[in-house]
Amino acid sequence: MPLPATATAEPTGFTGWVIGVMEALGGPGAGLIIALENLFPPIPSELILPLAGFTASRGGMTVGGAIFWTTLGSLLGALALYALGAKLGRERTHAIAAKMPLVKLEDVDRTEAWFAKHGVKAVFFGRMIPLFRSFISLPAGVDRMPVSTFVLFTTLGSLVWNSIFVIAGFYLGENWHLVEQYAGVLSKAVLVAVAAAVVWFVVKRVRQDRRTKNQAEAPTEEFAAVGVGAGPFEGATSRIPSREPSEAPTVQFRRVR
Repeated sequence: MPLPATATAEPTGFTGWVIGVMEALGGPGAGLIIALENLFPPIPSELILPLAGFTASRGGMTVGGAIFWTTLGSLLGALALYALGAKLGRERTHAIAAKMPLVKLEDVDRTEAWFAKHGVKAVFFGRMIPLFRSFISLPAGVDRMPVSTFVLFTTLGSLVWNSIFVIAGFYLGENWHLVEQYAGVLSKAVLVAVAAAVVWFVVKRVRQDRRTKNQAEAPTEEFAAVGVGAGPFEGATSRIPSREPSEAPTVQFRRVR
């Protein structure tokens, strides 16, 4: 049974709109909004999924229906981004990367090699990480991961993530916003980690480029022919006639029998 409500005010704004769509369309409405959330990451799934559970607690749909439709919506949104990645392909991805500051093609090659090795795990667990939930579908498309594999592990990862938040929203009822608060901590932690990784990458790449530039601009040492001492021998080397390699004397050795 849902927990007793501690707040009786009717949700308004974006929250009220989401609940209104879900109550009007039922499960398909929840699936539609989650599909949009995959395409537009600023819309947080941590907000929408508990609202789907809350709507189910009010009789707008069943918990099983909320989980099914939100998982289907997650899959459809992910497939759209997969298709975008496949459309871009490796050549266009390399062309875009070549125009990006501080990004080298070796970085793209290493990323592709890593995804080719860990792609299945990346797709599965990526569906449970804020921000990466959407973006993980792009490299899967660029790498042309088999569609059946992508669908399977996207569905499984989305099912786990969606079930947790929908069920939590259902049992919390009017207190669904508590889920968003705790999930917000996870989202902020991920954003901080991403920001730290970006700063580390930029600092490292700037130092590498600066070191390479300094090495390229470093003066080279040239060794000139030096005369033999001073006095009567000074400048003796200038009077030694130069010979071409073909004119250089050769030393012949007589074979001893």
